[in-house]
Amino acid sequence: MAEEELLERRAIRLAATAADRADAIRQCGETFVEIGATDGSYVDAMLARERSVSTYIGEGVAIPHGTLAGKEAVRRDALAVLRFPDGVDWDGERVTVCVAIAAKGDGHVALLAALAEILMDPDQAAELRNATEPDQVLQLLAPMREGSAS
Repeated sequence: MAEEELLERRAIRLAATAADRADAIRQCGETFVEIGATDGSYVDAMLARERSVSTYIGEGVAIPHGTLAGKEAVRRDALAVLRFPDGVDWDGERVTVCVAIAAKGDGHVALLAALAEILMDPDQAAELRNATEPDQVLQLLAPMREGSAS
């Protein structure tokens, strides 16, 4: 069961630090590799995506994900949540949470819609930015986890 979960507890890191945006994205990608969701080339696809368009979406949140070509590196759909309490400069914006996405098909579209709903609620967005326990993140992102289980 745990292998099929979209967001595993071990893909939640709430006290991360990053030197810069590329370092933060690299850590997100390495998390996918560690949990077996992607191979190592997905990290490069995530960095390439960021070079073409910023994945910052507001409310202190970025959604790093790979390019279309990077989908070949995805073994299974997965999320990773990395919180950077000290913040990361994201091209002039301050990011404290990365919700990274690895998706084989177009499953990321539904994930993005669910994430947008959560972030449009200022209280939920603040809760995500301030989460210190994996259970808080799992509960907040439960609609995303359930929505993609089908």
